[in-house]
Amino acid sequence: MAVGFVLINVTPGAEKKIFDTMIKWEEIQELYPLFGDYDLIAKIQASDYVGLSEIVVNKIRALKGVTETKTLTGAKF
Repeated sequence: MAVGFVLINVTPGAEKKIFDTMIKWEEIQELYPLFGDYDLIAKIQASDYVGLSEIVVNKIRALKGVTETKTLTGAKF
């Protein structure tokens, strides 16, 4: 199981629309609006890191209004 935290920037005014779209996805474990350098943070889960990459690239970055993402992947101890 792979876990990632995705920091997301969107075009001004698109925050609610992007949030409402993403919150319905089964891969999204948690999703929060932010103040500061990023607009949203999503905790995502996939079977492996390839799956995480596919979610970020093919789903999140593909949304109209998403301008930037930064992905932090979970580590195992």
